[in-house]
Amino acid sequence: MSQEPGQSGAVSEAHNFSLEQGRQARRLFAAVVLAALDDAINDERRYRNGVDVIARWARSCDGKEVLTCAGIDPSERVVAGLQEFVRTGIHTSVALSREEEKRGAK
Repeated sequence: MSQEPGQSGAVSEAHNFSLEQGRQARRLFAAVVLAALDDAINDERRYRNGVDVIARWARSCDGKEVLTCAGIDPSERVVAGLQEFVRTGIHTSVALSREEEKRGAK
């Protein structure tokens, strides 16, 4: 299969554009996961049911789809990790800030 001159650059640009769109989509879905965690943490503080809320969400069809689109395997191990994170009661923005501080200190 031969390509016209200059066509390989267009294919490469289209490929790069597609890769960037994929990264942006994963970031968007990751933000939805973070929001779900924060909502569950709030529920845990107010109603003491946040651990159950995040587990139900992660096991639901929508939750599994969001996790998958975020690049996260929607396994029971992940559900357990989400539940443990909710138990800590630390909102995602604070946890991410702390993690960033740790990286900067190294």
